[in-house]
Amino acid sequence: MAQHVTDSDFTAEVLQSDRPVLVDFWAEWCPPCVAMSPTIDALADELAATVKIVKLDVDSNPATTVAYNVRSMPTLIVFRNGQPVDLKVGAGQSRAQLVKWLETVAA
Repeated sequence: MAQHVTDSDFTAEVLQSDRPVLVDFWAEWCPPCVAMSPTIDALADELAATVKIVKLDVDSNPATTVAYNVRSMPTLIVFRNGQPVDLKVGAGQSRAQLVKWLETVAA
């Protein structure tokens, strides 16, 4: 299951992580976010050895949301060595597409 992060622990959990991190910027009121949630949680368990997967509720954490210019949900951003390296906006990716993307950008 994906770990939940907040504005207060984003630096420690994401930017200072020793492995790549996928951040799922989501909202409770967002149907595509809710639909993707089981896939994100399953990938968090499946890929735990190589990629850390976390979720950030945009409504409760406006500072991080604004800092990374997140305007649409869901937005998925991969961070490596404290820097955003790639992103996807929207829920149009299948599980297989997400795995392939993460294997490519998180390597």
